[in-house]
Amino acid sequence: MEQVRSLINNSSNVVTPLLELREIHKSFGDKTVLNGVDLTVHTGEAIAIIGPSGTGKSTILRVICGLLTADSGEVYINGNLVSPEDDIQEANYGLNIGMVFQNAALFDSLTVAENVGFSLFEHSRLSRREIYRLVEHKLALVGLDNISDLYPSQLSGGMRKRVSFARAIMDDPTTKTQAKKILLYDEPTAGLDPVASTIIEDLMRSLREQRVCDSYIVVTHQDSTIRRTADRLMVLYRGSVRYAGNVSTIDSADNPYVRQFFSGSTEGPIQLLTKEV
Repeated sequence: MEQVRSLINNSSNVVTPLLELREIHKSFGDKTVLNGVDLTVHTGEAIAIIGPSGTGKSTILRVICGLLTADSGEVYINGNLVSPEDDIQEANYGLNIGMVFQNAALFDSLTVAENVGFSLFEHSRLSRREIYRLVEHKLALVGLDNISDLYPSQLSGGMRKRVSFARAIMDDPTTKTQAKKILLYDEPTAGLDPVASTIIEDLMRSLREQRVCDSYIVVTHQDSTIRRTADRLMVLYRGSVRYAGNVSTIDSADNPYVRQFFSGSTEGPIQLLTKEV
């Protein structure tokens, strides 16, 4: 376990991690979902969290962005311990967190522009003209032009995903300090055909290369998404980390969880679970 934790943390004595989870536990009723999970993210990293359905991968993202509170354990942002009473998204920890949900989670009754600019319409003092200008800029960054007046039902699955990317990278320029940005992707290529998946994978890498985000974490089952978008990965099974290492070495990794996951074999330590959490 100590070897696994060392690989996950991969930390430096000099550089403060952008984000760190220590011994995170989370249960729902009598079901243990996370059982002592550690994760360290440095600026510039892209990390994939993989494993079979129902092992707590999405729960980790929800703890990070503040949608769920861990039962025990600690969350650090820029070396600062996050208080359980704080709203991670609102507290001044020097980190902006954007979440891209698996199903895009767009409001069907709102236009694309209203979806992307939703947080600014609700919470900022910017004029509608200024918000629409920012919306157009974010849509351009994800390769979508001239669709602001369309509704989600008028878009393809890949386009809806990209709209959700634009929403995730939207910030209020009047309040933004020198905060860094981390994006959390929950199954960003699920349900997409291979071409659309490639477009999304390229976009994920492009946003980091353009410094739109500083780091990102992606939860995925898709082999191409793991290999094309991540530097490091950790394998989660039954709420515990079973492996952590570099994506470049997964084909030679002597770990039964890694071998079974990437071969798709029914033989091995991973047994079928029925509900994603």
